[in-house]
Amino acid sequence: MAEQTNNRRRKAAQPLDPSLGHLQPQALEIEKAVLGALMIDKDAYAIVCEILRPESFYEPRNQMVYTAIRDLSMDEKPVDMLTVADQLAKSGKLEQVGGPGYIAELSSGVATSANIEYHANIIAQKSLARQLISFASAIQTKAFDETIDVEDLMQEAEGSLFELSQHNMKKDYTAIDPVIAQAVKGIQDAAKNTDGLTGVSTGYFKLDDITSGWQASDLVIIAGRPAMGKTSFALSMAKNIAADLRIPMAFFSLEMSNVQLVNRLISNACEIQGSKILNGQLQRDEWERLDKNINNLLGAPLYVDDTPGLSVFELRTKARRLVREHGIKLIMIDYLQLMNANGMRFSSRQEEVSTISRSLKGLAKELNIPILALSQLNRGVESREGLEGKRPQLSDLRESGAIEQDADMVLFVHRPEYYHIYQDDNGRDLHGMAQIIIAKHRKGATGDVLLTFRGEFTRFENPEDKTIDNRAPIGGGEIIGSRVNGEDNPLPPPPMEDGPLPF
Repeated sequence: MAEQTNNRRRKAAQPLDPSLGHLQPQALEIEKAVLGALMIDKDAYAIVCEILRPESFYEPRNQMVYTAIRDLSMDEKPVDMLTVADQLAKSGKLEQVGGPGYIAELSSGVATSANIEYHANIIAQKSLARQLISFASAIQTKAFDETIDVEDLMQEAEGSLFELSQHNMKKDYTAIDPVIAQAVKGIQDAAKNTDGLTGVSTGYFKLDDITSGWQASDLVIIAGRPAMGKTSFALSMAKNIAADLRIPMAFFSLEMSNVQLVNRLISNACEIQGSKILNGQLQRDEWERLDKNINNLLGAPLYVDDTPGLSVFELRTKARRLVREHGIKLIMIDYLQLMNANGMRFSSRQEEVSTISRSLKGLAKELNIPILALSQLNRGVESREGLEGKRPQLSDLRESGAIEQDADMVLFVHRPEYYHIYQDDNGRDLHGMAQIIIAKHRKGATGDVLLTFRGEFTRFENPEDKTIDNRAPIGGGEIIGSRVNGEDNPLPPPPMEDGPLPF
C-alpha cells in the first residue's frame, strides 16, 4: 500500500508533458527582469510606458507591481524597492504580491536595464498572443451556438479584431533629418509639374489651383444637403480621375447598387438623361453618343463595391487588398453616415461616427492615399434665411463634430439656385451653377469654386468646358430623381444599321 502511494507521488512530481496541452503564452522570468530593471533605473519607465500596460503581464502580482510603478512615475515620484513597497501597502496590495520579500527579490534579480526595451517587447507580444487566443476562443464558442446569427457573429468578430488591432497599434518616432530629405524631394518633384499638381487631379482646374489635387494621406469630407448633388459631384470626379486620367481608384457605394452607379456614370459620360438610361427610350443621336463614348468607361481602372452597411474593418481589409493588387491611388465613400463599426460598443451614434471618421483618417495615413468621404448635413441650413443663411457651415456637419476635427479638408456642395437664389454678392449669375465651398483646408487656402451643374446628366463641369458634341454647356436643372432605380439588365441594342454596342 505504501509502495503504491509512493508511486503516485513520484508520478505527480513529474513535469507536465507539453504535448498533452497548451500553456498560455507567457514569459515570467522576463516579467520579473523588467520589473526589477524599472526599480533600479529611474529612466527605464519612459522606455517601456508606450509598450506595456498592467494587463500585459501574465502573473497577477506582476500586474500589481507594474501598476504601482506606473502610478509613482506619473506622480513624478522616485521608483525603487522601498517606494514601490510603500505604494503597494497604501493600496492594500502588498501582502497579495508576496510582501516586501517579493519586491526585494525582483530588484535584486537584475544588475542592469540595458535590455529592458527588448524584454518589454517580448512581454507585449505574449500579451497580444493571449488576447488573440481569447478572441478566437470566444468566437469559436459562439459559432457553435445555433441561436446566434452567423452574419451578426461575423460583424462582431470583425469589430472586435479591429478594436484589438487599434489598441495594440504603435508607431515609433523618427529623427527629423530623413523627414526633411523626404519633404525636399517632394518639393523637387512638385517643381517638375508645370501644372502645379502634387496630388490626384480633380479634373476641375480652379479647384486644383486651390488644392493642388487630392493629397496623399488626406481625409477629405464632401458634404451637402439632399438634392445638392454631392453624389453627382463625386461621380463626376470619379469619371475624370478613372476614365479620363486613367488613375486607379475605388468607389464604395453604400446607398446605390453597382448597376445604379454605372448607369449614372453612363449618363454622365455620354450626356444621356438618367430617365432615358432607366427606361431605354433613347433617340438615334443618343444611341450614337452611347456607342461612341461608352469606350471611355470600358477598361477604366475604377473598382466599385456596393456592400450595404460597410464596416470600418471591412473597408480597411478591402482597401489594403485594392492597393496591393490594383495600385489604387484614391478611395471614395458614399456616404460616411451609412458606415458602421459593428462589434464595437458605443454609448451613442455620435461616438460611433467619431470612431468611423478617426478610422478613415488612420486608413488614409496607413495607405498613404487620399480618402474622400461624402457626408450629410443637418437640417439647420433649411431654417436659416438669405443667401448667407443657406450657405453651409462646418457646424452643420451631421452627427459628430469629430468629422470636422479629423478631416484635412471639408468641402460643401451648394446650389443657391435650389433655394431660388440666382445671383451672388458679386453679381454673378448662379443659374445652373454650383458652388464648391472649401470651408476647411489644413494645408492651404479656403475659398469658393463655381462649376456648371447639368442635373439631367448628373454632371459637374468646368464652366469653360465644351460638351461631347461641342455644344455650349447648358446650366440649370435639378437632379432628375434623387437616385436612379435601374435594374440588373443590359441596355438593348440600338435600332441602328451599324451593329450592336461594343459591350
